[in-house]
Amino acid sequence: MVDVPPSMPDTGLPSVREPSVVSTGMMVVWALVGLVLVTALGMGVVILGGAATSSPVALVEPLPAPSAPSSVVPEPQPAARVVTTAVDPAWAARMGALVGIPAPAMVAYGDAQFALAKLDPGCHLSWNTLAGIGWIESQNGTLGGRTLLSDGYSSTTIVGPALDGTTYAAIHSTPESQAWHGDPVWEHAVGPMQFIASTWDRWGSDGDGDGKADPRDFSDAALTAGKYLCADGHDLATPSGWNAAIHSFNHDDAYVANVLAAANTYAQRSVQK
Repeated sequence: MVDVPPSMPDTGLPSVREPSVVSTGMMVVWALVGLVLVTALGMGVVILGGAATSSPVALVEPLPAPSAPSSVVPEPQPAARVVTTAVDPAWAARMGALVGIPAPAMVAYGDAQFALAKLDPGCHLSWNTLAGIGWIESQNGTLGGRTLLSDGYSSTTIVGPALDGTTYAAIHSTPESQAWHGDPVWEHAVGPMQFIASTWDRWGSDGDGDGKADPRDFSDAALTAGKYLCADGHDLATPSGWNAAIHSFNHDDAYVANVLAAANTYAQRSVQK
């Protein structure tokens, strides 16, 4: 996985709550027992483990910094890419400015929440949980000064450390995964949610309806992460279900704590007055 940045950015967030407009006729709100539920512009966000913390987030053990890919991997440049979304782009822009997340990432997180509400309503996936993971894995697609482009791709591919057996398992790359990360020998996690090829082969999903599943595409990565978190019957509206789901994504207690801190911070920012 990629490195954990020392703190969430100071975004100079505005103090006005925006009108409640989220999607084309879709709203997600649920009741929780023993947790705090807040609704941000109609999108449910879950605060677990007590009150949300303010920026900067208190992070635990930093993870290793990503190694540079063996070659620069250009982002795909499709001639004509048609995508679909259930999220109001104006809401995504306003909420993104409020919480400090690029608008394309907000669209991806919102679409993933909506999709999982249909596919697995008992999971209770919220966008801020995905955003917590996205912050830890790639600073929501902007790690290392990158820009998250309007098409959901980072300006250059986010590539994790080589899985060469030094720190992590030794996994050889394939011709398909080499096209993502540029290393002909060793596998790397790629994209804003840092998937490796074997996981993507099983779970990879097309989140924006462009006809392909690409771990470098934020919408695809967010939906895939959502499906992964909701597997095995996890109910993310409960502390035990939430912790089990995040732990399945990364088997490290410090990682779970960091995601919790980031997710709670986003929830708090989303309802600022």
